[in-house]
This record gives sequence, C-alpha cells and structure tokens, in this order.
Amino acid sequence: MAQRRSVFEEVDTAQKAVATPGGVSRDRGRARRLVRGFVMLLFSMVVIMIAVGGMTRLTDSGLSITEWAPISGAIPPLSEAEWQAELEAYRATTEYQEQNRGMSLAEFKMIYWWEWGHRQWGRAIGLVWAFGFAGLLATRNVPVGWSGRLVLLGALGGLQGAVGWWMVSSGLAPGMFDVASYRLAVHLGLAFGILGLMAWYVMGLGREEAALMQARRSADRKLKGMSTGLMHLAYVQIIIGALVAGIDAGRNYIDWPLMAGGITPPGMWAIDPWYRNLFENDGTVQFFHRIVGYVLFAFGIGVWFAARRSAVVSTRRAFDWMILAMIGQVALGIVTVMHSAPWYLAILHQFGAVVLIVLIMRARFLSMYPLPQSVRGAHA
Repeated sequence: MAQRRSVFEEVDTAQKAVATPGGVSRDRGRARRLVRGFVMLLFSMVVIMIAVGGMTRLTDSGLSITEWAPISGAIPPLSEAEWQAELEAYRATTEYQEQNRGMSLAEFKMIYWWEWGHRQWGRAIGLVWAFGFAGLLATRNVPVGWSGRLVLLGALGGLQGAVGWWMVSSGLAPGMFDVASYRLAVHLGLAFGILGLMAWYVMGLGREEAALMQARRSADRKLKGMSTGLMHLAYVQIIIGALVAGIDAGRNYIDWPLMAGGITPPGMWAIDPWYRNLFENDGTVQFFHRIVGYVLFAFGIGVWFAARRSAVVSTRRAFDWMILAMIGQVALGIVTVMHSAPWYLAILHQFGAVVLIVLIMRARFLSMYPLPQSVRGAHA
C-alpha cells in the first residue's frame, strides 16, 4: 500500500527538465535563414547569368559553339587542332558564311569564350544548387514545405539549359543568321521567371511563417490586385524586349517620340503573313515595345497613387521605390534607343528590368503581408 503524502509536502522540481522557451521556433528560424541565404546566392548568380547572356547576344557569340554537350562541353579546346575543329564547325553556319566570312582564329576565340562562359556559368549554378540542396537536406535544415520548392528551382534550371540549346539550334539551321527571336524571348522569359520565383522565396523566408499568417489578415486586397496586374504587364514588356534584342530592333528608328518621322514606322505590316511582323519586323517590334512601355508607365503611376492611401508606411515606401525605378527605366530606354542601343546602355537597360520587376514584386509582397507598425507609423 502506497504511503500517504502530506498536502504541504514539497515536490522535487529537479525530476523533469525544463523546456526552453522558443526552442522549436528558434531551430526553424535558423533553417529559414540558411535556406534564404542559399536562395539569395542562387539569385545573385542568375542576375550575373542574365547579364552574361545579354553580352553573348550583343557580341553575336551565341552560335560559336555548334553542339550541346552538357558534360564534355565544360572543357574548352586545349590544342590548336581542337580550336581549328571548332572554327571549322562554325564555318558551316549561315552566320559565318554571310556575316563573318574570313574571320580569323583569334577573332573566333573572342566570341567563343563569351558563349563558353555563358554555358559554364549555367553549369556552375546547377552545381551550387545540387550541392547546396544536398547539404541542407543532410543537415536537416530544410523547413517544412520547402523541399518541393527547392526541387522546383533545380528543375527549372535544368529546363532553362534545354531551352537554351533549343534557342541556339534555331540559329544553326540553314539560312538563319541569328537565333529565332521568339525562342530567345522564351529563354529570357524563363530566366526572369526563375529570378522572380527566387525573389519571392527570399521575401517569404525573411519572416517567420506565423508572422506572415498574421500579416495576411491586414492585406490590402486592392493594392495586391493592382500590383499583380502591374507585375504581369512588366513581364510582358520584358518578353517584348527580348524580341527587340533578338532582331536588333533597338538599333533602328532612333528618333523619339516619333519613328522615322511618323507615329508608326514605315512598312509596319510589310511581311506576309501579318503575324510574322510581330517577331521579324524591327519597326513593328520596337513600336509595340514603346507602346507597352507607355501603358506600363501610366499604370505604374496609377498604382503608385493608390498606394499613397495605404496606412502602412513600409508599403508606401515600397511603392515609392517601385515608381522611381520605373521612371529611371523609361528614361534609360529612351536614351538607349536614341543612341542606337550600344552594348553598355543595352546591358544597363536589361539590368534595370531586373531591378524594376523585383521592386514591383517587393511592393506586391508588402501589400499582401504588411509589416507591423506602431500607432505613430514606425515599425513595431
């Protein structure tokens, strides 16, 4: 029979370990920080990749490597004979025969290294993703629900490599001087899609899941809807910009706001059937790039004015940065076309598109998940 205990008897508190307050959430926070840093690294590498890809296009280097060898292609030519073999393969292309006939080996090496560097950087991104993801899994530092998202990034990266070769192969076909503009648009569009997805991941990982759930209750649905439309329209403009780059449309019709002295360029629908003008007619493609730019700018001003009524200071500031970037991008676009798109302005304009789309997404994110603030408007 058990011994009866006094009501006033002290209990030994050393029998059970005391739980550490916030221990579980602290571990989750560490994992979110590690994954966020990993995605930020990949984001930075993709930004560089877009810039290198732009230079590859502007220097007409994309067709210098005439085969797709994901593994063996990582090793460049190491002997004179190997270099000559690469040059002979390039001499079979229409681009060489019609534009670069008589190119010396030294000149060929210059364009070869641009394309090789572009492909090599893509391989480096793939390796960083593979080893980084494996390390996070091995150390159990992937937050719940994030494994699939990180796998998606890797799958999209692999798809981008395949799309890249699909694009290059179009330029190697008989009679083609450059890659097909619509394939270039798909390639660049996918790059910006991957970049945007990474940016969204970084923003989401910057705050705890519980904080995001709480912030969502205060979301500004009107601003969310308007900024979503603005984001989609900006993406369309980026695609049209890729079409401009694909046929060097930015180097013609250098007057502004008119085009060759008129509202519309001459021969706007000269190519038959008519829809080919949307991809192959330099005047038509540049005209639509301008028009969509005007619409995007007007819509952006409207969204910014709507954001001025937000009670959340950080949300208003996010839209302030967005409109500043948009003004800068419009001005830079005008300067670029009026100077016949030299490579340094073209690359700067492309980088401006990266900045703008990320700032639009950041403004959208803060309209969906506003930061807490005190009564005076300062962050809580």
